[in-house]
Amino acid sequence: MNRLVLARHGETEWSSTGRHTGRTNVPLTAEGRHQADQIAGKLDDRDFAAVWSSPLQRALETSRRALPRREPEIFDDLQEWDYGDYEGTRTADVRLKIPGWTVWTHEVTGGESVDEVGRRSDGVIKRALTVDGDVCVFSHGQFLRILAARWLGLPADAGRLFALDTATVSTLGFERETRVIRRWNEACHLAP
Repeated sequence: MNRLVLARHGETEWSSTGRHTGRTNVPLTAEGRHQADQIAGKLDDRDFAAVWSSPLQRALETSRRALPRREPEIFDDLQEWDYGDYEGTRTADVRLKIPGWTVWTHEVTGGESVDEVGRRSDGVIKRALTVDGDVCVFSHGQFLRILAARWLGLPADAGRLFALDTATVSTLGFERETRVIRRWNEACHLAP
């Protein structure tokens, strides 16, 4: 494998309002569809050995709009963090009851721990390393942040250090044999 190109899905109603969107299958907004179309300009000339997507419609539609000539292979492991009892909530609202709360530092009751998401991302990395060529992955914000942390050999909760906006493209790769971030959170393809 040469590079792992990460594409976060376009805007949804929940992402635009800061709601934790794990397994709820919310669609892209009109702006999110526009953003997905713009990602095509960043990716369509690339010759990917594999294109993978989360099965959730916001990632899958982004994939199909960004790379319309490539039907992605769907992997459940690329789904967003299962936020359990916090699904659909905003951090600010949870903090009214639990000061300082974040998904990164507190238990996610009824959902996945950050380490469980890290193990899923480890499996994705292991699979990607068997591919001969670049892999493009369409997925979700927190999952991709954890994937980047694990790519670098950091603990899963280090994903909190990597801000990732909707409809951005990031690239993980190598400098010689060392895993590195080549580019992160690029949105230059998005028209104002």
